[in-house]
Amino acid sequence: MKFCSHCGTQMDDTAAVCPNCGQAQEARPSGTNANYQYNPNYQGSVDSGSIGWGVLGCCIPLAGLILFLVWKDQKPKTAKMAGIGALISVAGGVILYILMAILGVGLGLMGL
Repeated sequence: MKFCSHCGTQMDDTAAVCPNCGQAQEARPSGTNANYQYNPNYQGSVDSGSIGWGVLGCCIPLAGLILFLVWKDQKPKTAKMAGIGALISVAGGVILYILMAILGVGLGLMGL
């Protein structure tokens, strides 16, 4: 139900004229929001994909993984940077672990 813009009487949604005062009603397509105002200065959430999020993900891989999972739909560029940072950190840790194991076995065989 809608109301007359002139007298405030409740009337049918399809009525073009108010049954109480006879005032012609403004035709408005259904589903439109009369309170909507366009703001050209609104930028929304910026998805810059800053390298800072990659550095954070590299320093704290768990944080990078969490940020990737949270932002993958809303901020895909930023999520990708955080995820790449976390992946680099984890891969670097695995490589370092393997090198230390090889070095330890080698030194053990040499008797050092």
